[in-house]
Amino acid sequence: MMAFWRLSSGDATGFKFLLSIAFLYALMTAIAYCVLHMKHISPLPFDAPLDRFSEARAVEHIRVLAEEIDGRQEGRPGLREAARYIKSQLEMVKQRAGPNLRVEVEEMQVDGSFSMMFLGHSISLGYRNHTNILMRISSMHSLDTDASVLMNAHYDSPVNSPGAGDCGSCVASLLEVARLVVDSGWAPPQPIIFLFNGAEELFMLGSHGFMTQHKLKDTIGAFVNVEASGTGGVDLVCQSGPGSWPSNVYSQAATHPMAQSSAQDVFPVIPGDTDYRMFSEDYGDIPGLDIIFLRGGYYYHTSFDTVDRILPGSMQARGENLISVLKAFTSSSKLKVASERKSLDMDANRDMVERAVFFDYLTLFMVYYPRRVAMVLHNIPAALFFFAPIFLYMRDPGIHPLLSIYRAFWKGVIHHTAGILLGVIFPVLFSVIRLFFAYPMSWFAHLYLAFLMFIPCSFFGLLLPRTISDRVLHSQCVSSKKIMKVETCDQARFWGAFGLYAFVTSAYFFAGLNGGFMTFVICISMLLGWVVFCLAVKSYGHYSIKSPMFYVIALVPCLLYSVYFSGILALLLIEKTGMMGAVPPPYGFYLADVAVAAVIGIVTGLCVGPIIPICGRWLAKVSILKFLLHFTVIILAVSSQLFPYSKDAPKRVILQHTFLSTGGNEITGSSYDLAVIDSNSMEFIFKHAPEVAEGLHTGPSFSLGNAEVSPQEAWLALFPISCVVTTNGRFPAKANKILERYNQLPHLKTHKPPTIFENGTRRVHLELSLGSLEEIWVSVLNVTGPLSGWSFADGKPPAPELPSGGPPSYILRLSGNSSEKWIFWLEANSEEELRVDLAVLDQRLDEETRRLKSLFPGWSDVIAYSSFLSTYTF
Repeated sequence: MMAFWRLSSGDATGFKFLLSIAFLYALMTAIAYCVLHMKHISPLPFDAPLDRFSEARAVEHIRVLAEEIDGRQEGRPGLREAARYIKSQLEMVKQRAGPNLRVEVEEMQVDGSFSMMFLGHSISLGYRNHTNILMRISSMHSLDTDASVLMNAHYDSPVNSPGAGDCGSCVASLLEVARLVVDSGWAPPQPIIFLFNGAEELFMLGSHGFMTQHKLKDTIGAFVNVEASGTGGVDLVCQSGPGSWPSNVYSQAATHPMAQSSAQDVFPVIPGDTDYRMFSEDYGDIPGLDIIFLRGGYYYHTSFDTVDRILPGSMQARGENLISVLKAFTSSSKLKVASERKSLDMDANRDMVERAVFFDYLTLFMVYYPRRVAMVLHNIPAALFFFAPIFLYMRDPGIHPLLSIYRAFWKGVIHHTAGILLGVIFPVLFSVIRLFFAYPMSWFAHLYLAFLMFIPCSFFGLLLPRTISDRVLHSQCVSSKKIMKVETCDQARFWGAFGLYAFVTSAYFFAGLNGGFMTFVICISMLLGWVVFCLAVKSYGHYSIKSPMFYVIALVPCLLYSVYFSGILALLLIEKTGMMGAVPPPYGFYLADVAVAAVIGIVTGLCVGPIIPICGRWLAKVSILKFLLHFTVIILAVSSQLFPYSKDAPKRVILQHTFLSTGGNEITGSSYDLAVIDSNSMEFIFKHAPEVAEGLHTGPSFSLGNAEVSPQEAWLALFPISCVVTTNGRFPAKANKILERYNQLPHLKTHKPPTIFENGTRRVHLELSLGSLEEIWVSVLNVTGPLSGWSFADGKPPAPELPSGGPPSYILRLSGNSSEKWIFWLEANSEEELRVDLAVLDQRLDEETRRLKSLFPGWSDVIAYSSFLSTYTF
């Protein structure tokens, strides 16, 4: 052990340099942490001036919506109560309006049907009696046909969640902005419409109703959709378009800009969607912004989404941004109604169709440039890489062949690429090894642990090629010096790393993506650092540790941004692993750890990679590699002793009480279907919460391999969300008291004889009664057989689901007032029977299910409900 700590002077210098670098990155991490958690924003109190946005006033709205109102889910009384509260607040604002304003408040009931793709599945949706609340603020001389700006938020919340963040925070933000518009005395140049829609969680039904039925839909010239995937922090512009005009307006107006064009490349692959698609893609081409809270993903769609989880400063930053962007949109000459947008000269209005590259720097300012400018900027680094050898050859002709210079540069590219790849491979490898003696996701409740586990081994991978290369060069010292007489090792490695980032930047652009700015900024910063390094070498010499320090200092602005950017990405992934779905074993056991390890490896390469070519001479020591390896092993051992979950990072569990009926009032079966949606299976729950196992009449020694698995059709009420509950189990349950609560169960029947057409098509006329269920969230129908048409979505069924081994099926989701019957028809193009599977999700729980839910530990979040299943043939 003592021999390990006997260091040569070179190794001692290397460790001092490593300590300095670690301190610098720790300082940058602290700065990024403060920015990501809005520590630099000072919230204004409840008694703040009326012409300022006040976080305290907005949080009071959240408190009412999330605490005083009991549940804002479709089917529950709280949703209607929330609508009344919002309308009353808007009426109060209307009463304070000055003579220069015209304020109108409207309540709108929407209904309709349509088809859409969601989570890769094609489904049809029918809805009725959903409530939207609107307020229109305009100057007294404005017209109803004037182009307006829409501000949208939804006030419904998901099952089992009080919805403080999602999306009570969104509603509260707009209520305070609406109050601010009126109380400040500002007369907007163009009308403003505040839309509070009541059915976003049911797949954007409220916004669909507005875009298909409201008289003002064609007057919308721009919109801002306010959303939340957490409880605060960075309020990121995740989507912007069509065109670059909305992001340009945001870049110029936002007080605390938080926007990354790269988010638009990532968002389409993230499971989920927002109202943005209804306004800008599916039912309109309105230019707009999709702004989303990102931090606090632990609580997203859980019972822990409470008002005390709202991160201080987040609402203040959001509100100040919204009012600034709102003013900019209403003042813009590019604000056009739908008919004017269609007739625009696109050559003169490129920003209405062309995308842009943009990013904020720690919420201080934004960098923005159109894609046509990016075509030049993002390809300059690659051009410099190819031109640099020619320049060096012409500067000292004859000393070194041009071909050998290119060879040295490409060798540098290969070395740096190998380091970046190993920086990802080693964390993934260690994450897999760790799982042989520890639970998955032990870092989930301990954010710092994920970084301590995977950054050192990623750094190890980054340094390993340099260490091996130095050993080889040392053994071939003479020939190496001849090759690198002009192009030193550091110079070749620098240009090699530069070339890799340059090629990534160009590839990103030619792939048609909107990011690429991160590696472009790295390239520009590396060039600046190289100039500073060369000047430092002239002053202090090539072997002085001061020279690489000057290089690092020159890169600090870039490195700080890399840490900030990487923090957004890594924290978002870590918090979302709790709901990313459970893949069946054995792969599901490793999925979360491997994903987090890989991403942290990537962001480590992004943050540390640029300094390796110059600083590697001091860091790529065998002693430092041993230290990193030992540190990683120690942290991995410590991680095995930590519990993955807590009240601040709960495990998500779905508990479905399933009732099978014959379509009348006869219950033929009852069970509890239990599912988890992360890498730790039900075995983990039963082991650490044996009381749950006892309540389900099983034991702590429960084995997933021997358990009865819930059939996929049992989860029909959740479709297509059911695709994330692949790891589940079925347990016996009693149903003897269910008929004491309900005098009528859901059932489907024909309400008149079928209609036979001349072409042989058969139309079946059906009536769906939802019985006496009181808190229905949604009803889902799965139709199999020769379906050729139905009375929903313009008569056209969606693309069929094609389950393995089963016939094609067509999915229909129905929501709305449960006291009314659904009357509809199905058409079959043959005499073969149509089969209809019906699932009705009721949020009311019987006493036994409530008792079972209470047995789950405090570190879990249980989404519990009842599902009534029945099957019919016609």
